[in-house]
Amino acid sequence: MTGKLLAIILLASAALAGAGMYYLQVYGFYYDVAARPGEDVVLLSKGSEIPEPIAYSAFQAIDADSSPIRYRACFETELTVEDLAAYQPVENPEPLTAPGWFDCYDAVAIAEALKSGQAQAFMGAKNIHYGVDRIVAVTANGKGYVWHALNNCGEKAYDGTVVGEECPPRPEN
Repeated sequence: MTGKLLAIILLASAALAGAGMYYLQVYGFYYDVAARPGEDVVLLSKGSEIPEPIAYSAFQAIDADSSPIRYRACFETELTVEDLAAYQPVENPEPLTAPGWFDCYDAVAIAEALKSGQAQAFMGAKNIHYGVDRIVAVTANGKGYVWHALNNCGEKAYDGTVVGEECPPRPEN
């Protein structure tokens, strides 16, 4: 009888631990981000290093303090493809996935739109966190998406290779 009880306790503990880890990864660390006009949706003009805000509406965003690349946002804009031509494009953007409960953001659909030319990706801000850039994608029908992605310096810093002089110094904690 003791062996069965021990096995039940062990299996129940494993199930609770697994459910807890799942909850923390998918729901627990995320929080809603309140809209901050002039800061949330910004783009870098060609030849500029200072992000410029663009007009947007219907803003929704989530973030988590556990990682600088967990930020995801959705918005709508009335800017046309011609209006966006003045901003820095991003080569080979890869939208990162979002939790399934964040309905407005579908990384697979965004990637397909980027690949087919129905959407364009632009540099929102460089080094929003050390080694992390903010990428903004806008579709032809005015839907917009924002995510954070590691830049070259971030990839080097996080995989342990030598960062080099082209990267800014790491911030002091």
